[in-house]
Amino acid sequence: MDPVACLVPACPAPAVAPEPVALCEEHLAEAGEADGERHGRTDLLPAPCRLCGSRLGLRLPAGWACGVCEWPHGEAPDGELPPPRVDVVYYLGWRDRIKIGTTANPRQRFAAIRHDRLLALERGDRALEQRRHREFAAERTWREWFDTSERLRAHVDVLAGGVDPWDRWARWVAEATATR
Repeated sequence: MDPVACLVPACPAPAVAPEPVALCEEHLAEAGEADGERHGRTDLLPAPCRLCGSRLGLRLPAGWACGVCEWPHGEAPDGELPPPRVDVVYYLGWRDRIKIGTTANPRQRFAAIRHDRLLALERGDRALEQRRHREFAAERTWREWFDTSERLRAHVDVLAGGVDPWDRWARWVAEATATR
């Protein structure tokens, strides 16, 4: 394949392959800088987000924002407002079983349940929990406890997506706080 020239007029440098726009390294860097100035760029926040605790930030022309929940960096949440209600369906592991339940206060709820690991969380209320119970009825052993089948394990793995469930919870609470 023959090298492609940079699209900038009078630039003799070859374009960087396989970029979607034929620009040389210098002009590609300049375009990236210009895009970052206009649309923001991802960077570490100077301090953790006061709402969700993330260090991922977005530098915008108007200032910093959290890259996870988009809370303006440095702005304190209103301490007089009660925390928002965020219902979740949870998947707790205990030995070879999985409990599927629901709560709006996972830390308090999990403290009352014998388990050895939090497998996943998904946003949803009692209706979603009941749908999951019907979906995995063949694996049900007792009340909200289910045998760990390949099908249930695959569902939990998709929900977890390699992300710490507590990070997901923090994001959902932060998003709910930011949108009220």
